[in-house]
Amino acid sequence: MASLDLLPPRLQGALGTYRAALEAARAFRDRARERLARRLAPGGRLDLDRLEQEQHAAHGLAWLEVHLRALEALLDWAERLQATDRLGERERLQLAWGFAEYLARLSGGWPMAQGEIVRPYELGLEETDLACLERAEVRTLVRTGAQPEARRRLAELLAPGDLGDPGLADESLELVRAQFRRFAEERIAPHAQRWHLSDALIPEEVLLDLAALGVFGLTVPEEFGGLGMSKLAMCVVTEELSRGYLGVGSLPTRNEIAGELVASAGTPEQKARFLPRLASGTLIPTAVFTEPNVGSDLANLETRAVLEDGFWRVTGQKTWITHAARADFMTILCRTRPERGHKGLSILLAEKPRGTDANPFPVEGLAGSEIPVLGYRGMKEYTLSFDRFPVPAENLLGGVEGQGFKQLMATFESARIQTAARAVGVAVAAIEEGLAYARERRQFGKPIIAFPRVHQKLAWAAVETQLARQLTFFAARAKDAGRRCDLEAGLAKLLAAQVAWTAADLALQVHGGNGYALEYPISRILCDARILNIFEGAAEIQAQVVARRLLEG
Repeated sequence: MASLDLLPPRLQGALGTYRAALEAARAFRDRARERLARRLAPGGRLDLDRLEQEQHAAHGLAWLEVHLRALEALLDWAERLQATDRLGERERLQLAWGFAEYLARLSGGWPMAQGEIVRPYELGLEETDLACLERAEVRTLVRTGAQPEARRRLAELLAPGDLGDPGLADESLELVRAQFRRFAEERIAPHAQRWHLSDALIPEEVLLDLAALGVFGLTVPEEFGGLGMSKLAMCVVTEELSRGYLGVGSLPTRNEIAGELVASAGTPEQKARFLPRLASGTLIPTAVFTEPNVGSDLANLETRAVLEDGFWRVTGQKTWITHAARADFMTILCRTRPERGHKGLSILLAEKPRGTDANPFPVEGLAGSEIPVLGYRGMKEYTLSFDRFPVPAENLLGGVEGQGFKQLMATFESARIQTAARAVGVAVAAIEEGLAYARERRQFGKPIIAFPRVHQKLAWAAVETQLARQLTFFAARAKDAGRRCDLEAGLAKLLAAQVAWTAADLALQVHGGNGYALEYPISRILCDARILNIFEGAAEIQAQVVARRLLEG
């Protein structure tokens, strides 16, 4: 049965119904922002005390924006596919279900996390404000966009490695995607479960292979030995590597951060010295930002550095430092000026020898201890203690003190876009594991995927993963165009991290008791998915940032 028989006539041809429904959703969002701003930003000035007191409503506005922007990105995707005659049966079903579900949430309440639902009245909306959601196009999509037979058909159309056209519309990016998919399937996926269970470092030969493929210099300018590719290409590569194993997909993250810090803020000498080695994989970097009592509250960061005899002497503690023992290059955020707040912060570019299992930190002034973790293995996490650790004076990033906070903030757009791409890759891996198991496992004389509660779980996860992917791609394209995209990057990270966890949780449920067994990869994927809502800005912090942007106008 073709999809045109499963969708009502108004959803079979042109995309006008979706555009009209999207306009209604925008009107609803605008009214919600206006109503909440009356409470939290009287007179046009945001009251930070009220913002904190009403976090539930404020963060609810952020998540409303997530839903709206995801629908915008999904419709943009569908229009690109239609323009090239690639809007097929599977993609039409994904489009219809995505709009049906997200539009339905607006009038009844939308989730921020498990157990946290935001109702329209909590943002100050009244019944009259919901009138825009009663438009015929919205009702049509909500009531008919995801009928049971359409959900079943979508589940049939999903295939490993092909959960929906990504809509790249670029032959070179398609080739990149295919190349890294092959690499992940041949060199990563077969070993990922063993690496996870043994809590082993990703083998050195994998790092060498990635370096040979140019992964570590993907977005580094060509003049410094990188490939000079786009952030969209970074997303494509990251998704495919993370589909194989989150640890491998995360290996380039620190290169992305370090490379962008040096490329955007470094002196000419620093660029010439460090960028070629970062791009080639000769330097393995780690980001040394977080402290035991300071996560997102960077204004109260305590690690300090004092300039003595041509060296910055670093003293303090850092925690949750990924790949710290193996790394030989650190970007250290520390306080070089006595004043509190952001203005006293600087970033130091510090080299150190690589550690071994027997001696993880073979250098004077630096010690560390490993933090055992549930998932996100392959690089290991550490708490570091600096005791007058020396860094040459010329390694102050940019050569000017007090610029560290500003320099770091400039990298957050790319870091969050990359994290969103990692999350999409994890979600894809979870869905594929769930599909394979559901088609093989038989109960009551049939594969369990034949049961609606099973195939609907997996089909919906594929729809929402497409929403997350397209929102991530939208943010990447904005970054590539040179536009400010901190809002878009934050929205993509919020949605993709939540989608990864949902997909992993649903896929594990499909496995039943076997999903709880360590021998099944879905148990690893669930553990990996959980971290995505925490690092690179916890979901609550990210929602707070988004809410401020929306309410401040």
